[in-house]
Amino acid sequence: MPLPNIELPPKYYLTYFEYLLNFVEAKYAHILNEEERNFITNFKLLSEDEKCLFVRFSNRKGVFFKTDKLNYTEIDDIPKALNSLKIKGFLHEIESIKVEHFLLIGLLEIFTKPELLAFLKTLQIETKGLSGLKKESILDFCIENTIQKPWLAVLPKNIVHLGFETETMMLKFLFFGNRHAEMTEFVIRDLGIMKYQEFDEDKLVAQFATRQEAEDKLKVSLAKEDFYTMQAAQIDPQNIYIWFDDWAATQKNILDPSVLPNYERLVVKVGMYLEKQKLYQEALSILRLTKLAPSRERQVRVLQKINHLDEAKALCEILLGDFQNADERFFAIDFLEKLSSKKRTKKAVTQQLHNSESIAIPLDWKYQVEAGVIDYYEQQGHRAFFAENHLWKSIFGLLFWDIVFDTNAMAIHHPLQRSPSDLYKPIFWENRRNKLLERLEILNDPADWQVYIEQIFFEKHGTTNPLVEWFPGIFEAVNVVLSKIEAPKMAKIMLEMAKNMKENTRGFPDLFMWTADGYSFVEVKSPTDNLSNQQLYWLHYFEEIGVNSKVLRVTWEDTNLNFT
Repeated sequence: MPLPNIELPPKYYLTYFEYLLNFVEAKYAHILNEEERNFITNFKLLSEDEKCLFVRFSNRKGVFFKTDKLNYTEIDDIPKALNSLKIKGFLHEIESIKVEHFLLIGLLEIFTKPELLAFLKTLQIETKGLSGLKKESILDFCIENTIQKPWLAVLPKNIVHLGFETETMMLKFLFFGNRHAEMTEFVIRDLGIMKYQEFDEDKLVAQFATRQEAEDKLKVSLAKEDFYTMQAAQIDPQNIYIWFDDWAATQKNILDPSVLPNYERLVVKVGMYLEKQKLYQEALSILRLTKLAPSRERQVRVLQKINHLDEAKALCEILLGDFQNADERFFAIDFLEKLSSKKRTKKAVTQQLHNSESIAIPLDWKYQVEAGVIDYYEQQGHRAFFAENHLWKSIFGLLFWDIVFDTNAMAIHHPLQRSPSDLYKPIFWENRRNKLLERLEILNDPADWQVYIEQIFFEKHGTTNPLVEWFPGIFEAVNVVLSKIEAPKMAKIMLEMAKNMKENTRGFPDLFMWTADGYSFVEVKSPTDNLSNQQLYWLHYFEEIGVNSKVLRVTWEDTNLNFT
């Protein structure tokens, strides 16, 4: 479907920025500090040209900018606006600020490769052999070789540093609630590239109740960015460990409780990175800062690698009695069984796979195994389609659309929000329990749910929903599955998903097949594929509640070919 031919007004970005400021003022007046309030007040006093130029800079990547080639046709007098912004403190001359050496890379990134080479020559640094390198390599060379040089004095004078960087960062963070969303979200909406769920703005609530909560979440977000930056810069892993160990030691006990999940996810990422780098003791010390999955599983694996088997076994026994998801549960079962048996044991997922039914299909389907299985059964009179996670998530998203986006759940915070902030948290179920249970009553009458699903589907079609994928055929697939599975069983599956949206929206079988006489969900496995723990979880759950499902192993008809 072609996008509508929409042209934004010349100063669209200023409209968006002013909207953001007004929104944050209204929703977060209770936590804005004096510097942020002063920034908003002073920004409103700027001329329109000055506002436009400042917003142009603030929407660009980085905080250093060259001013000699600015070309914004909607701004009448760029030199005048530029000079005025400097006088009013919204921009700073490069020589008027203290640029620490650690900021040098951000500063030099604004230069082209020839300009970097000229910069080195001005500092009388040998550049032989550098011209054939990529810009990134020359940047690294600049950083390593200019520490003791008067590099600031030789930089061009046409560079400015963005003022109020801290204030604008916080204001955008308060609006979006995260660091990855950008002002382009407004553009995406207004160009018709993405259709957002509409909300009554009077019912939108602040995501952060206190200043500490906002600052702590921002602090963790910035630490996460630092971690990724250090990895990309190939910093010595031991130094990354020292940095994070020092940072984490000062944070856990002072962070706002609402921010602890963000902190713990970062802990797990760093711990797993150190494990991958074979810094096992360092990895253990970081992973032990949290119980968040898969931290304890990784600890067991690290303990096994360093031959601390008794400690690994003890932790695994704890894990078995206090697992957070299917991965932890089946890992603990398999690990303890392996330690207690002298014979080589099979994992639970392997046993399930080896005991399953198998069929042979032509080698032509090697790279489209599920499609090959569909073809196999359609030739036998069955009907089938791809199901997997997107089908079940779409059923859930359509059935509970208004409940997912319910502003009364206090999880919708701004008009460009793509999903509620509590979607993958335990409070999603807690906040919506009664409404979810009430909605499930509709499944008892096929006429009721058919009318409801059709209405929601066509009313919301194309609207962004983290659960619904608008691909061709999804409407028919949802209706077929709802018509084949008895209402009480479907209700149980929906509730199982709702109680743990993070874990239980994945691992569903690949295919749905049916005839006039029955149906089955099918998890397809090629000769080199294995079941995951979450797939095994759903297969067991389906068996427990009486939903037909099975694992199907695929072999190749031409067994004489050595296929790799």
